[in-house]
Amino acid sequence: MHVRIHKPAKTAMQSGRGGINKWLIEPFVVTPRTPEPLMGWSSASDTLSEIGGHLLFNTPEEAVSFARKRGWEYTIEMPKERNVRPRNYLDNFRIVRPEDEERQISGISTQDLARKNS
Repeated sequence: MHVRIHKPAKTAMQSGRGGINKWLIEPFVVTPRTPEPLMGWSSASDTLSEIGGHLLFNTPEEAVSFARKRGWEYTIEMPKERNVRPRNYLDNFRIVRPEDEERQISGISTQDLARKNS
């Protein structure tokens, strides 16, 4: 069985960043999903696909050792780091905002942007 080890992103329903520091083992779906004839629910003959979202670990090393003990092949996906620029509330009311300063440094003024948009 081949599994993916990754840090899940926060859902759209979350506003905070809590609870996203865990590493998750998620199996790749090997068998196709087919509708059952009686109820019409989708099912798969692979019972290991049910473990998705339930195997959480604190570090990627713990997840790798768990996968190795069971003889699973694994792929590790490292998360993209979030680039947060510190902002101040007062910057919203400055005459020249920090974003405008960056554009002026790069050679694009706000008047040029207004002309391009109109």
